[in-house]
Amino acid sequence: MIGRRRLITLFGGAAAAWPILAGAQQTMPVIGFVRETPSAPFTHLLAAFRRGLSENGFVEGQNVAIEQRWAEGHDDRLPSLIADLIARKAAVIVANRPAALAAKAAATTTPIVFATGNDPVSDGLVASLNRPGGNFTGVVFITSALGAKRLDLLRQLAPKAMTIAFLMRPNTAESEAERQDVQKAAQALGQQLVTVEVTSEPEIAAAFAIFVQRGAGGLLVGGSPFLTSKGEQIVTLAARHAMPAIYPLREFVSVGGAMSYGTSISDAYRQAGIYASRILRGEKPSDLPVMQSAKFELVLNLKTLHAIGLTVPEKLLAVADEVIE
Repeated sequence: MIGRRRLITLFGGAAAAWPILAGAQQTMPVIGFVRETPSAPFTHLLAAFRRGLSENGFVEGQNVAIEQRWAEGHDDRLPSLIADLIARKAAVIVANRPAALAAKAAATTTPIVFATGNDPVSDGLVASLNRPGGNFTGVVFITSALGAKRLDLLRQLAPKAMTIAFLMRPNTAESEAERQDVQKAAQALGQQLVTVEVTSEPEIAAAFAIFVQRGAGGLLVGGSPFLTSKGEQIVTLAARHAMPAIYPLREFVSVGGAMSYGTSISDAYRQAGIYASRILRGEKPSDLPVMQSAKFELVLNLKTLHAIGLTVPEKLLAVADEVIE
């Protein structure tokens, strides 16, 4: 039998431990993860972010909590989502470009780690890439600046296409820069280009009707979180019309797209996880230079290309980083 004094000691020790455990739960740092997009097409980015955290010893539910906020395509919701994370005293907020701009407008002092395809200096998020200053830092991945390269790859894939369709999201600095890049390249090559701007699913469907009417023999999809979130719809329409297409991200090829060329956003979010963990360990965003993701990848989906009757040139196969059979 355990003596009465021994029982008191055991229960007393357990009771003393309860407040400590409760305090540990209360002090577990919180990371806010916010994007203006729907969550469904982008859960892999959250997984990549978790990988970056784990590489530096932070595991969700064990020593860090992640609060997800998705604006579901409604940018006007971002200010309230950011305000909520600030009110919850998030130790750091990870955001894509629209969410980072909303955090900037909120004038918060909370450390912000962004993942963006745009220039964070021109956006006013940081003073410079090497010395960010303030409470913002993050990762830059190139998207719009590759428009001319994607047009060249599409022409190699579909050399007989007299007209190329260009699907884009209007009214952002990034999309307008891409428009100019693609138009300039098309003019230099003597390539006919049909450009249609879209902001909704019905407009995407209507755009394909225009492309078919104009006899487009290939499709170039612009870089945009909105277009990425509508990837399955775009890929389905391209397949329905047997239209070879090139996309800015591997995510499109994963759902049946023909070809993609661009930087790896998953890798960018993994790097964002690394930066978030360093901030949790006490480093300041102002001391962390903005990283530039330089991992480019050309991905081909042979199943899709064969289904629309295309034979991939050996030159493209030779330089592809990944070929999906």
